Amino acid sequence: MFRSLLHWGWLLPVLGVLGGWMVLPAGASAVEGTWRVRPDSREYCGELANRLATLPAATREPAHSLGLEGIRLCESGHIRTGVTKLRRAIHEAQVD
Repeated sequence: MFRSLLHWGWLLPVLGVLGGWMVLPAGASAVEGTWRVRPDSREYCGELANRLATLPAATREPAHSLGLEGIRLCESGHIRTGVTKLRRAIHEAQVD
């Protein structure tokens, strides 16, 4: 799998994160702090769910259904997908 990804090396800076590793553009250093990587964990799901709950528009669609789906996915062990849904729910709640 990784061998085929290395073939697409030009795409790695666009992706930003690959399997938990931080990928930086050529010439950049980790000290610059331009990119931030968060681990996908149940705790992070909880942080995102709490952040969503504080937003006034979180009860409106599609933020509400995306948030519920994200929480359900996290609880059933699909952490990455759940985090993605929760992030999208936060974005939708902020685009008011």
